[in-house]
Amino acid sequence: MQLLPSLVVSLIVVTATLGADSDSSTRRVMTLEDCMQAALQHNFDVQIKRFSPELARYTLNAAYGGYNPTFSFSGEHDFNLSPGGIDAQGRPFQGTESESDRLSSGFQGLLPWGLFYNVGGTVSDQNTLRPFTVVDPTSPVTKIDASPIFDTNRATIIGYSLTTNYAGTISGLTPSEVSSGNIGFLQLRQPVLKNFWIDSTRLTIAINKRNLKISELDLRFQIMNTVTAVEQAYYNLIFALENVKVQEKALELAERLQAENKKKVEIGALAPLDEKQAEAQVAQSRADLLAARNTLAIQQNVLKNLLTDDYKAIHDTELIPAESLVAVPQSFNLQESWEKGLSSRPDLLQQRLTLEKQGYIVRFQRNQLFPQLDLVGTYGFNASAKEYSGTFDQFRRGDSPFYSAGAQVSVPLGNTAARNNYQSAKATKEQIALQLRQLEQNVMVQIDNALKQAQSDFERVGATHQASLYQEAALDAEQKKLENGKSTSFQVLIIQRDLTNARSQEIRALADYNNSLAQLALSEGTTLQRRRMSIDVK
Repeated sequence: MQLLPSLVVSLIVVTATLGADSDSSTRRVMTLEDCMQAALQHNFDVQIKRFSPELARYTLNAAYGGYNPTFSFSGEHDFNLSPGGIDAQGRPFQGTESESDRLSSGFQGLLPWGLFYNVGGTVSDQNTLRPFTVVDPTSPVTKIDASPIFDTNRATIIGYSLTTNYAGTISGLTPSEVSSGNIGFLQLRQPVLKNFWIDSTRLTIAINKRNLKISELDLRFQIMNTVTAVEQAYYNLIFALENVKVQEKALELAERLQAENKKKVEIGALAPLDEKQAEAQVAQSRADLLAARNTLAIQQNVLKNLLTDDYKAIHDTELIPAESLVAVPQSFNLQESWEKGLSSRPDLLQQRLTLEKQGYIVRFQRNQLFPQLDLVGTYGFNASAKEYSGTFDQFRRGDSPFYSAGAQVSVPLGNTAARNNYQSAKATKEQIALQLRQLEQNVMVQIDNALKQAQSDFERVGATHQASLYQEAALDAEQKKLENGKSTSFQVLIIQRDLTNARSQEIRALADYNNSLAQLALSEGTTLQRRRMSIDVK
């Protein structure tokens, strides 16, 4: 059986869907394999846990977004009007009016080895109206005329020319326009100490990679737990069904004895007390049967809850196990079981990944102890002309390059935060390491206990089977003695109860043995291999 639970496609579809019947019957016969397939497709715990790797993968992909470049573009228009006044010599001067347009764009980002880059350029166009004044102090000013200055290209007034009625004083505004900028500049910053071998982005990616593996192991562990729970619920349901049969047989024996005693009392061959004892046993057997049927109903619900996400649809369906309880002998080896558990248990592997994550944190915090030493560099081209065309022509020619190279260092005084963060990270790593050792020891104890329990339950199977056979023989002999007048009805009732208990204990031992094998596989981390399942999380 190959099961491929996936985050984007569902598991293998169960051939007989629990929620729909092809006929009006409310009984459904299911093998253990059918139950496991249904649980892996419909169990709520598995469905919920199946989202964990998907969410972890989204988080990891988001962390890689730290290396995505950022494109920027900006446009700006500036206007500035400075008022006129009187200079230090007492001469009046006019204000200055200027307008400029600026365009800039660029790409910037971070590379996986910590190099920051910025590539872009800026172009601006500036138009300024500058004042001019020619003064003849000997000429009086009696009249001022203002004449506009037109820009014929743009058909707008760009200034005014002021004149007097005498030639002694002339002032006005002269326009000037300049286009300038830099383009193709490249800025680089490379850390060589702090944030060199690991930085916050690389730390986040490393941690999220381990979180993804942890979530996949968590899903695997949930599937293993669900498979084990289904297996044990299936065996417990078989026990409940068989126990109902045992109690029905006990009631049948009690009613038969009651009927025989009643006839004997009627003919005077038996005391009325014996009849009352038989009646009491019938009442007790009937009560035991009711309790067994209630246990059966509860076990039906336990299994249904594991198999479906729509309990209402199968509430009235009676699940009938297609298999019976058998005790298949197993060979047990504690050392091999320990090796399997320590290498295969998902919770152990998760804890080891947690320790690995903390190792990255320690590495990062240690790197933060170093000074910030960055190599920096800039390279690009300048241009300046009256028109944009001239500016871009200079850019193409590359006549005016510029560059810079250097280093920047920043040393925190005291560095208290970094030192304490580093010590805290190391202490946390030691704590996680101890927790891992504790979990390994607990796993070994769990495996030891599960193995001994399985061995004990197997021995119980044989012992209870022999006890059941002996009680059947004892009841047969005691009934013959009663028929010959050499025993009492009370003694037969006692042996009947003992036989019922022996039969119930026998099937309980069979169920417990199979449950113990399932629990041992879970403790070893070999549940999926034991059930011949393979899990492929995509």
